[in-house]
Amino acid sequence: MGQKEELLKITKKLEKMVAKKHTEGALDLLKRLNSCQMSIQLLQTTRIGVAVNGVRKQCSDKEVVALAKVLIKNWKQLLDSPGSSKRQEREKAKKKKKEKSLECLDWKPEAALSPPRKKRGEEAKNRRDSVGSKTSAISSPKRPSMERSNSSTSKAETPPTPSSPSTPTFAPSVCLLAPCYLTGDSVRDKCVEMLASALKAEDDYKDYGINCDKMASEIEDHIYQELKSTDMKYRNRVRSRISNLKDPRNPGLRRNVLNGTISAGLIAKMTAEEMASDELRKLRNAMTQEAIREHQMAKTGGTTTDLLQCSKCKKKNCTYNQMQTRSADEPMTTFVLCNECGHRWKFC
Repeated sequence: MGQKEELLKITKKLEKMVAKKHTEGALDLLKRLNSCQMSIQLLQTTRIGVAVNGVRKQCSDKEVVALAKVLIKNWKQLLDSPGSSKRQEREKAKKKKKEKSLECLDWKPEAALSPPRKKRGEEAKNRRDSVGSKTSAISSPKRPSMERSNSSTSKAETPPTPSSPSTPTFAPSVCLLAPCYLTGDSVRDKCVEMLASALKAEDDYKDYGINCDKMASEIEDHIYQELKSTDMKYRNRVRSRISNLKDPRNPGLRRNVLNGTISAGLIAKMTAEEMASDELRKLRNAMTQEAIREHQMAKTGGTTTDLLQCSKCKKKNCTYNQMQTRSADEPMTTFVLCNECGHRWKFC
């Protein structure tokens, strides 16, 4: 049997030991490997080093671990010998790194090389001027004017991009208000413009014959006079007016402002609850009353029963109360409290 075949058999045995996590008999195999004369070709073809390293990591026997470390160290020295291919590759890589570092040291910035080029260009221009070319002297002053005309046309061709009306932003931009409504503050002017656009959300504002820019200026002025600054509180106040005036589910607020039912000073101070639509107010009142009914009942005021079962803890220790929440001809509503987990529910 050749040495290569023997090493392959040992490799398979060691791999099986590592896979089964049972390294009994590994010491004998490592001793056989220690007596073998190893070469770089055998190490690469049999991959015996990987198997021995796996045994070293898996085994808890100190003698096996020590012998595996000795074998791996000897084989590494064999790979790092002067005639090995891996050592040659490492030396080549080191040489390439040294060459790159030298190239970086020899490199000079372009700024250091630029002045001589400029001098050569100046010398060439001086020679051309000495020849007496009058055409260059005549055409040179025309270039700045052409550049100015091109820059002016490019500025005229790029129109300003206005912000989207759905999300009110207060970044300074081109203001479209009349000069008489400008305050000199970019934030305030932007707020007036956005309030005016909110009042003009639908085309029916023309029927009222109201100057929306003037009304928006009055609303903004009332807000500013109250808060005395354009801080975050001021901006939140303006945002709430804009969102409520633009709300399609609350068109009555905008119409009342346009026809004078709600003055500019009043809408500047109204709260979110006051600006809400009638439908939203009714819903909020119903929810408030329901919460009051549920929380006003005392825990000790009910009747204890074991006929009702809690849906959460599945126990039957409950207390219930009955109240007439609907009309007189409707049955009473039963409110139940679980004494174990505190879960509440109701049924009719």
